[in-house]
Amino acid sequence: MKKWNLIIDVDNCNNCHMCTLATKDEYVGNNFPGYSAEMPKRGANWIDMKKKERGQTPMIDIGYIPTMCQHCDDAPCLKAAKNDAIKKRDDGIIIIDPEKSKGQKQIVDSCPHGSISWNEELEIPQIWFFDAHLLDKGWKAPRGVSVCATNAMRALKIEDNKMKEMVKEENLETLNPEYNTKPRVYYKNLYRINKCFIGGSVAVTKNKIDDCVSGAEVKLSKDNNIIAEVKTDDFGDFKIDKLDPNSGKYKIDIKYKASKKSLEINLKESVFLGDIYL
Repeated sequence: MKKWNLIIDVDNCNNCHMCTLATKDEYVGNNFPGYSAEMPKRGANWIDMKKKERGQTPMIDIGYIPTMCQHCDDAPCLKAAKNDAIKKRDDGIIIIDPEKSKGQKQIVDSCPHGSISWNEELEIPQIWFFDAHLLDKGWKAPRGVSVCATNAMRALKIEDNKMKEMVKEENLETLNPEYNTKPRVYYKNLYRINKCFIGGSVAVTKNKIDDCVSGAEVKLSKDNNIIAEVKTDDFGDFKIDKLDPNSGKYKIDIKYKASKKSLEINLKESVFLGDIYL
């Protein structure tokens, strides 16, 4: 059976908030019986935007990540709900019944991803339910996906085995895999949110003039094993990414012609080493 999945490419998201605005436009002041009550005007973003800033000036990387209900196959909210207030449709979409869920604030607390909001006025839990009311009418994708100008979001209705193949082929990841909730929302290039980089700028001094070094060989090793090898760009900069936070000691060896230099780093968060003179 084909089921809905969402793929978000962090590299393509530029924080325009169009997905958030489209969702608000769809649900604020609008009630969809059988799917959801209206969304509050304030205090709730069913599709929320989060930011991760890595590094230091002048080498800074900022990644943006849209977050929403993950439509988990093993969703804790299903177990926390009473009176069948939440259902998991055959197509993978989770729906919270706005009438049956009234007063059940424990549903909000049950989500380890923090994706369920509480409507204080109506006293009900609410989520972004994949715009199921539109998909059921024949829409090819949710509104938030349709308005994304950078193609950062893709909605796919495919069989689970094909989705598993895509996960491997495109190196897709899920948020908070340690929770084992089996989300149906996948992320590409998530390293910009959950990984670290080591960067620097290689330079030399000739005739009392500082100059950047292009093409210097940079090797990163850990426990005497080479992790990565790169060359500095035309500005003398190098950047080695996708490293685990708090991963301990690394060694950097830099070589350019007859000049060499080695550095040791205790990596906690992304770091720019500044100018490194040979």
